[in-house]
Amino acid sequence: MTLTIAVLTYRRPDDLAELLPLLVDQATSAAAYRVDVMIVDNDPEAGAAAFVRDGAGRGPVRYVHEPRPGIAAARNRALDEASDAELLVFIDDDERPGPDWLADLLRVREREGCAAVVGPVVSRYAVEPDPWIAAGEFFRRRRLPTGTDVDVAATNNLLLDLGRVRAHGLRFDERFGLIGGEDTLFTRALVAAGERLVWCDEAVVTDVVPPARLTRSWVLRRAFSSGNAAALVEAELHPGWSGLRRRARRVGDGLVRAAGGGARAVLGTVLASPAHQAKGCRTAARGAGMISGAAGYRYGEYRRT
Repeated sequence: MTLTIAVLTYRRPDDLAELLPLLVDQATSAAAYRVDVMIVDNDPEAGAAAFVRDGAGRGPVRYVHEPRPGIAAARNRALDEASDAELLVFIDDDERPGPDWLADLLRVREREGCAAVVGPVVSRYAVEPDPWIAAGEFFRRRRLPTGTDVDVAATNNLLLDLGRVRAHGLRFDERFGLIGGEDTLFTRALVAAGERLVWCDEAVVTDVVPPARLTRSWVLRRAFSSGNAAALVEAELHPGWSGLRRRARRVGDGLVRAAGGGARAVLGTVLASPAHQAKGCRTAARGAGMISGAAGYRYGEYRRT
């Protein structure tokens, strides 16, 4: 069986230098599979080309250039370039897989016979974060028992059965390429088509968080963006009158979050509690994002100058 590991990258040569040897080791140890590693470079200037071809070409590594901006365009390019593969695994360039990461994803896929397997992402900080950010748990993500069915997933640690994906004609919506949420829309559409998306808690990847993301402004913008994209995806999945009702519900939910989060943040200030203050601000920012998305505003988190 053939499998492609796709790494989407944008001007992160140091991350690639650390990640690629780890992926090559996993690819060559998957004895029952023919595995290659595909680097999809989303830099219009093809900045990773020389590094991948000349400096990191050890093992089954190939380079693909996708100059169109946006993560959705790069993910679609990965789907196209993996046309001969039966399985595709996405991992981000700033992540590091655990030693048995690929084997764990494959084990669950073989056992469950599902269309997709998703694993957890845990964060490692490049520098010690602000205690306020640590108290707010901005980088804490869900963990579930292995074998749990889920209805949505990010694509930063995801195995896909390409036969099932092609059968449903699924692609990443490039209108979401610079705002985020394209993976939410894709995986929800896969589940809506009747396919199973299964959790594998052993298939851990570590997200290396750079100092630029360890600021209060960045984490609150990310919370706003998350709420904004969630509301936009909801509207896309449910057009027409049903969608209008869901948008109204999103506005209501967003107002509750914004008000409740704001109150908690104020309480945290009064009580000198960084946890209450930070978590309240996070909830309020996500609520504001939900309201804006329900109103049709598209926040370009990944926009480029």
